Amino acid sequence: MDCCWKEGRCSCRAERAGRPRMMLGGLMVVLGGMAAPAAAQADDMAEIRALHAEMQRLEAKVQQLEARHGMTGGGSHVLAGRTLRSGPRPNASSTSVTNPSGQITAMPDLSRLTIGGPALSDDAQAAAAAENTMTESIVPSQPKLDLDSSSPLAITQTGVDSLPPIFRIGGVSVRLGGFIDFSNIYRSKNLTSGPATSWGSFPYANSPNAHTGEYRPSAQLTRLSVLLQGSPTKDETLSGYIETDFGGAAGTANSYQTNSYTPRIRQAYMTYSNTKWGFHVLAGQAWSLTTGYTQGLLSRHEQLPPVVDNNQIPGIVFTRVPQIRFIKDFGRKWWLGLSLEAPQVAYAANGGSHAMLTGASDDTIASSNTTLLYSNAGSGMLNPNAKYSMDVAPDIVLKGALDTKPAHYEVYGLARWFKAMAQAPGGPIREHVSFAGGVGGDVTVHVIPRYLQFTGNVLAGEGIGRYGPAMLPDATFRANGTPAPIPEIIGSMGLIGHPTSNLLVYLYGGVESAGRRTYTGTDGYQYGYGVNDLALASCDVEQISGGSCDAQTHTIADLTVGGWWHVLQGGYGAVMTGVQYTYLRKFAYKGGDGASPTTGGNTIYVTFRYLPFQ
Repeated sequence: MDCCWKEGRCSCRAERAGRPRMMLGGLMVVLGGMAAPAAAQADDMAEIRALHAEMQRLEAKVQQLEARHGMTGGGSHVLAGRTLRSGPRPNASSTSVTNPSGQITAMPDLSRLTIGGPALSDDAQAAAAAENTMTESIVPSQPKLDLDSSSPLAITQTGVDSLPPIFRIGGVSVRLGGFIDFSNIYRSKNLTSGPATSWGSFPYANSPNAHTGEYRPSAQLTRLSVLLQGSPTKDETLSGYIETDFGGAAGTANSYQTNSYTPRIRQAYMTYSNTKWGFHVLAGQAWSLTTGYTQGLLSRHEQLPPVVDNNQIPGIVFTRVPQIRFIKDFGRKWWLGLSLEAPQVAYAANGGSHAMLTGASDDTIASSNTTLLYSNAGSGMLNPNAKYSMDVAPDIVLKGALDTKPAHYEVYGLARWFKAMAQAPGGPIREHVSFAGGVGGDVTVHVIPRYLQFTGNVLAGEGIGRYGPAMLPDATFRANGTPAPIPEIIGSMGLIGHPTSNLLVYLYGGVESAGRRTYTGTDGYQYGYGVNDLALASCDVEQISGGSCDAQTHTIADLTVGGWWHVLQGGYGAVMTGVQYTYLRKFAYKGGDGASPTTGGNTIYVTFRYLPFQ
């Protein structure tokens, strides 16, 4: 008994001694089970605090920008096309935001945050978009597509800068933009042209196409874009932009059954921006620096007319080519840009009934028997059915710009070089190079802020034909084969009005006019461009088989009126419809027989667009 009692007592003591250890182990298990949710909750709270900090930072930036432009906040701010309403902060324990309308509201842009790492900084171009939006448009409590600009991004570009990122790949945000387009095109004269009107091709009366019109529906203007952005540091941003439509036409493309037109590059470039230094670099295919801008000199802020036609309208200055560009801004008010752009020369080699150039496999100057080589068919990845000029150096554009509250001003210079190979009878092959270029300027004035803007542009010089939509020739040749740049002036003026927040109307007038560049050969005939000894009476003689007309275009002028109606807007995107009417007149140089051929025509667009990302 004693022993058992003693053993029992001893066993009782052991059990009592082990019980605290068992209780301690159980407590550790319970605490361990609670630790994971607690840690997760702490992470959530840290993330919420980070989001609130980002909201405060963005709101402070909006206030700074408003102060810079002399605007006062009204409890609602529009940044990059989205609405940020001032008000009490949401409860820290809540991670959801109610949105009864179903409309995507992406300010602040929470997807730009990287928890546990550096946050993506504001891209310099996105900042420019925000400033441009706030300069030209304050639409309280309307998180909708913005039409208040003189060149609304959703119409002239794809408006991708105003959209929130769709997703992130590592530290890179991905934005999608674009629209589905269906255009109905009617022309009073048959150009057999798609949605990019060949303005210089309106036929004279001798052509049967001058006596019939054309109707051409098309979806080729449907456009897609992708904007990629990442920030190595808070002051630096790397961007990549790709924009494409279906304006290509392969050898098998036709409109018989499937209308299968091919995608093409509109724009494809990379940019580097340093907001601390005010330094920006662009490399790739983009709008030329000769194109006007709504603000600053940064990409995707070009002052393009809000027209439907993919070839713009005569008088607008533009190309869209590969280039490398360097931009310096001084307080985002003064801007200086230098661009080195891909060259290409359009030669006028036809002298009419007495042609300047003759020959089949080569071209020979009729008045001197000098043989020329100035272009070659494409090979490799170039179009074998197109001719490419022999180029010396890139086109160089140097531009300065000034931003003020009422207006944006630009002035620039353009330098070009043309090359041809020539061989006189029995002589050596010689290379001839000619210099060309011009000076230009652009202005955008906010006549009545938010309601009416005025735009104007001009470019004057020699050898600048490729920079106008009418595509007048750049150069002809002298007797010895030297390229002779043709003098020209390109210009337009426009008014863009906003009667209501859903309606945009515009009125444009433009002109492109080429000067003379001629010489008289030993045979007594004139050669070059703008000759006045041609017989042109046949240009007005109607012939179903098409008679001859050797007229050389002197001037092309147009008057364009149109508008866009913003029909629908919601979480499903936006729907717009547009109408454009253009009246064009083409004038030829007077002939030796006194004839002065002229022609003209009407173009009408009725367009419907669905913008799913807006």
